[in-house]
Amino acid sequence: MPDKVIQVTDVILRDAHQSLMATRMAMEDMIPALDDLDRAGYWSLECWGGATFDSCIRFLNEDPWERLRTFKKHLKHTKTQMLLRGQNLLGYRHYADDTVDRFVDKAAENGMDVFRVFDALNDPRNLQQAMKAVRRTGKHAQGCISYTVSPVHTNAKYAELSMQLQEMGANSICIKDMAALIKPQAAYDLVKAIKQACGEEMAVHLHVHATTGVTMVSLMKAVEAGCDQVDTSLSAMSLGTGHNPTESFVEMLEGTGYTTNIDLAAVARANKHFEKVKGRYAEFYTKFTGVKTDIFQSQIPGGMLSNMESQLKAQGAGDRLDEVLEEVPRVKKDAGYPPLVTPSSQIVGTQAVFNVLMGKYKKLTAEFADLMLGYYGKTSGEYNPDVVAIAQAQTGKNAITCRPADLLDNEWDKLKSEAEALQGFNGSDEDVLTNALFPQVAPKFFKSRAQGPLNIGKDPQTAASPAAEKMAPIPNVTHGPRCYTVNVDGNAFEVTVTEGGAVSKAVPVAPTAANTQPGSAPAAVASGASGEAIKATLAGNVIKLIKGVGDSVAADETVMMLEAMKMETELVAPKSGTIVAIHVKQGDAIAVGDTLYTLG
Repeated sequence: MPDKVIQVTDVILRDAHQSLMATRMAMEDMIPALDDLDRAGYWSLECWGGATFDSCIRFLNEDPWERLRTFKKHLKHTKTQMLLRGQNLLGYRHYADDTVDRFVDKAAENGMDVFRVFDALNDPRNLQQAMKAVRRTGKHAQGCISYTVSPVHTNAKYAELSMQLQEMGANSICIKDMAALIKPQAAYDLVKAIKQACGEEMAVHLHVHATTGVTMVSLMKAVEAGCDQVDTSLSAMSLGTGHNPTESFVEMLEGTGYTTNIDLAAVARANKHFEKVKGRYAEFYTKFTGVKTDIFQSQIPGGMLSNMESQLKAQGAGDRLDEVLEEVPRVKKDAGYPPLVTPSSQIVGTQAVFNVLMGKYKKLTAEFADLMLGYYGKTSGEYNPDVVAIAQAQTGKNAITCRPADLLDNEWDKLKSEAEALQGFNGSDEDVLTNALFPQVAPKFFKSRAQGPLNIGKDPQTAASPAAEKMAPIPNVTHGPRCYTVNVDGNAFEVTVTEGGAVSKAVPVAPTAANTQPGSAPAAVASGASGEAIKATLAGNVIKLIKGVGDSVAADETVMMLEAMKMETELVAPKSGTIVAIHVKQGDAIAVGDTLYTLG
């Protein structure tokens, strides 16, 4: 009897660098390996979704839709695959059904073959529309279980969700273990439970990270239980908070009665390329490169770990990571034990950061408040009623029990109008979707898109000086000199960056007196005025100014809205008084310690 062929999906083009280096890899550093990857015999290559959209427009000045089209152009023999957050799409809120339909249509049209559809809370109501949309396009709909371990998560519950996904038309079922929690026997038992519930003909796919050090064995046990497909990553970017090595998985199957279609010679060529490339991103690489068995307690996935590190550093609190890791399980329990996968991982993780930096639930992010009130769906466990009460008091909202998207009217026409008003909008549905997903980031990207993609990886041999790196990004070398306005230690400079990335000049920008209404340019303190400078305790971006100069505010009244760690939060007045001056404007990036306004 011939060996059973186990299909392999490689995640080197998406989740590997998301988990190990905060999704910073530029497209130009992937293209040289695509032909070899396409010849390697993979079932699919995961290359899109997750944090790639955000990273492309926030850091890399790259159009994520063009990235998808480029992948499809090069991958002629291998299916492209993406991660889709159900009703959240790729954003941090639920979108109306018409937007979900439009996104799936456009992703399929631009080259996506396999849609791995999951919901962070495992609420099947949040999966229905996306699964229906994928089925309508004729593409592969992979229904997904977000795996976690808690008092309320059992194999019986997971099997029940698998059957619901099957009823929605799933072509395969994926067990998504983003935190490396699934132990070998648990993997065996869960695959058996799903096969028993859905039938042997239903393909089961296991996605696991490597963080805890046990999941290569879990992959083997899953295969022995009947698992048909697995996720791995090229060894150049594997292990740690990443994934198990593709090459190791292939070799492990020798003599077991199982095999793969993987051409290890093609894999070796692609891997050699990524070995060369990864050193360019050393500054973004996670320090968690070994085994972390304490993840069995914190249950934090790899991508969340690397992003949390960079977020804490941005907040000037890089030394408090251990405190946050201890707080995460407590926040997770209060929120009804949601699996920690985007967006719930970001929501729970950011709230844990807020609890450590500002005190236990002294300030809720808008997203965490919505999670506690049911606006993301229903978690498997019960919410902490005390935290629910805090969320209700902060937002003025009532808790809901219906499908969250049922509260949303069709929004496409509104989203299109909003995008049409933006400078740099190219008139496409794709641009409308980009702005809908990341409305705080997309407008800036649209304005700068014509400058071309940035590659923020640096050759260790020729990197710019620390001062220059602090002042400006290194642009793609094919676009000639560019000018930037940057802030260094609170001072503004007009910086000219020459072809190749060198800073040729940096001219200080004189502060301009401003008009004083919300949303205007920064305002200088009026002559003779005095007051208390209110400084930023979080790094982020100013989304909206609620109050203007001359306005009276009460203690704890909202003055402005910030986006911090990808979550929205209110900045409130520490005491009552009158705003004497505002020193920022909508869209400004702020650092910890920056003066935001003066309160008299």
